Amino acid sequence: MLHLGVNVDHVATLRQARRTTYPDPLFAALIAEQAGADSITIHLREDRRHIQDRDVRMCKDALQTRLNLEMAATDEMVRIALEVRPPDVCLVPEKRTEVTTEGGLDVLGQQESLKRICARLGEAGIRVSLFIDPEPAQLEAAVRVGAPVVELHTGAYAEALGEHRAKELKRIEVAARHAAQLGLTVHAGHGLHYHNVQPIAAISEIVELNIGHAIVAHAVIHGLATAVSEMKRLMLAARAGR
Repeated sequence: MLHLGVNVDHVATLRQARRTTYPDPLFAALIAEQAGADSITIHLREDRRHIQDRDVRMCKDALQTRLNLEMAATDEMVRIALEVRPPDVCLVPEKRTEVTTEGGLDVLGQQESLKRICARLGEAGIRVSLFIDPEPAQLEAAVRVGAPVVELHTGAYAEALGEHRAKELKRIEVAARHAAQLGLTVHAGHGLHYHNVQPIAAISEIVELNIGHAIVAHAVIHGLATAVSEMKRLMLAARAGR
């Protein structure tokens, strides 16, 4: 099976541009579920630039699928996760100055702190994923810190052209295979859109893609239900070899 996680952060971005109560990311999440999303991702950033604390709690209570809470590996975010207890948490690097997440988490360089966080969240029944670059050393460090899931950062692939893109795709394929051999569940995401998703979706070791900006942007013109269902169709066609 190949699952689609829909990130609704940028629905909240539109809302926060005017500090209104609409559009509601929860409403968007419910539409996405009805259109075929298998999970909903939201990123509660330190600066609260889009998703707010209230959104996290409302999504946790109302969603019919899984809530995947992206967050930095900080004491504040761990406390919130332990209060809300989403089914999934994805630990990501975070800088206030970045427009979007710029790279994978350096698991290798912070193994002790990540090991403690993974243990605390795991004891609360929360499945932990680490958002990492497709590098063997980071995958092996993910196993050592006790994370059951990794999400491979596809940003370099998404931004590359020509032969460079083919090399980045190969790097993801090799990493996905290695991760699966290590016993990790493999997700992938970042920068994926309607014209580049299929080669990633065709990688059999990857069981979930998390996609947000492209779907929300497509929805502005074509509607959210159409945007989600079209992305899911492309993914499943790639997995089926069509």
